Amino acid sequence: QVQLVESGGGVVQPGGSLRLSCVASGRIFSINTMGWYRQAPGKERELVASITSTSETNYADSVKGRFTISRDNGKNTMALQMISLTPGDTAVYYCNARIKTRSYIAEMEYWGEGTRVTVSP
Repeated sequence: QVQLVESGGGVVQPGGSLRLSCVASGRIFSINTMGWYRQAPGKERELVASITSTSETNYADSVKGRFTISRDNGKNTMALQMISLTPGDTAVYYCNARIKTRSYIAEMEYWGEGTRVTVSP
């Protein structure tokens, strides 16, 4: 089995910073693209940022210049550094990864349970 576990959420004031982390564990052969998604109350889940196995990155327009995604392939971890946070960033943030558990098995998509980020005065 594969597990994705997020950490680092919390309450922060506008203009503040947070760093989210995601650790993938279990029977992992390889990890392809990893990403952070978020879901705000009453809204659909949206992509925040993604990073390929070769560290190519992609960001939602709303977070460009403020958020930085990174990964450590040797440790199966991913991080999201967030600065200049606004109330609009308030959401549950989910770790996502496309993982192969065997060389001969097609990759599957896995999700963490989420970590809550609240930006409030």
